[in-house]
Amino acid sequence: MSRPRTTAQGIESLVRQNTKLAKLLWSGELKPSSLSALRKLTHESGLALAAGEILWLQGGWYVTSLGLLRLAKENHCHGIHAYAVSKLSDATNNRWVFRATVYKSSRSKGFVGYGDADPSNVSPLVRGAEMRVAETRAVNRALRKAYGIGLCSVEELGWLAGSPDSARDKAQSVKPPHPNGSNNGQPKLRDRLCVLIRQYSLDPTLVKAYAADFCGTPTLREANRELVESFVSHLATSAQENRDALICKLNSYAQPVEVKS
Repeated sequence: MSRPRTTAQGIESLVRQNTKLAKLLWSGELKPSSLSALRKLTHESGLALAAGEILWLQGGWYVTSLGLLRLAKENHCHGIHAYAVSKLSDATNNRWVFRATVYKSSRSKGFVGYGDADPSNVSPLVRGAEMRVAETRAVNRALRKAYGIGLCSVEELGWLAGSPDSARDKAQSVKPPHPNGSNNGQPKLRDRLCVLIRQYSLDPTLVKAYAADFCGTPTLREANRELVESFVSHLATSAQENRDALICKLNSYAQPVEVKS
């Protein structure tokens, strides 16, 4: 979706869009101060909520890698250089530390960011891809410094990076009665679904229909937390491994359009 974010009129329009969508998605959760922070962020960065460039999670706003890269492109970023820090990395144990430098212009001295990843701080869904996770985290941090984004990025969140054992222990210690409830301070499953839907540009209506079928319930709200948790993990894996196949699967849940003669 094309938006004139560089003009005053375009920014004001985006502020209204972001505010309206935020109220729609998180009605009852957002305080006036949270909406004020969103307006300020939109004015300063031009990040779009509908495009999945920012998200509301765990009572705060987060930027996404998608938003940071769009911001860099729109501001004609001169280049990004990232490499593994060999002295701090250990390929045998899948531990990687990356250093990334963002050059805003040909004369820029560069903005540096570091990112690390190992089996203990990445999601089981991306186990084995620690090197790429570390690179993404480093690039995100460098981009945030370069363009003055004070928000943490979604890709750096701990709940996306918890170990299987710690996640299982937390799930067993507290069992919320509703699938949208929080889990021992962990984000709501609804928020995790929002991340996936925006990250992979999925149709939310079709995702809900697929989720209900996956859980074997008439609607998603009637499924227990364990089933919803399983679906979220399944959706994340499917989207990462073969998004095209997932889109085809989701399209099978689209309602046929009646043609009136």
